[in-house]
Amino acid sequence: MNCIYFLAPTLASTHDISEDLRQVGIEDFYLHVISQDQCGVEQRRLQSGNYLETLDVLRDGFIGAMLGLVAGLIGVGLLMYFQPFAAVVPEVPTWVYAALAGAGTLFGAWEGGLIGIASENRKLARFHDDIVAGKYLILVYVRKHREALVRKMMEDRHPEAELAAIDSHFINPFSRVARLSRQGAHPVNP
Repeated sequence: MNCIYFLAPTLASTHDISEDLRQVGIEDFYLHVISQDQCGVEQRRLQSGNYLETLDVLRDGFIGAMLGLVAGLIGVGLLMYFQPFAAVVPEVPTWVYAALAGAGTLFGAWEGGLIGIASENRKLARFHDDIVAGKYLILVYVRKHREALVRKMMEDRHPEAELAAIDSHFINPFSRVARLSRQGAHPVNP
């Protein structure tokens, strides 16, 4: 599934685009709008972007989990090497070490998620200035075989909307967004 990014100049244009996308078979679940004007988006009954789309919770959570796992494994290694509880417990069960590594992983994921809540999704960072300037970023999730239909409809009916980018899938926090040239037809190497 691809995520196609369009930048629309006005709320009225965004509403018309969403109506036309519904007519070609895109359900509301696969159509999200990210904007400074949340009140206007809600009044027009448009699907607003969710926290997974606007914040970097997933990416930073995964990074935190990996760092927590590494820290947990280092801690377990040190406990196994120095055996500070050898006088009390001659042999520590393996499940205790696994639980300690798991606790480090969960703590890292929690901390990473907290950091992610405080930061903008890195995939949206390049659209930050446009959103602040009052434009509407429309995320359309389509299967690859329907992408051409959506792009053709947008070119024909909504030339005011700029095709800004295409992503192989928005939710994958580590995928790269394909930047497009100003004409929106050709990918540009990063």
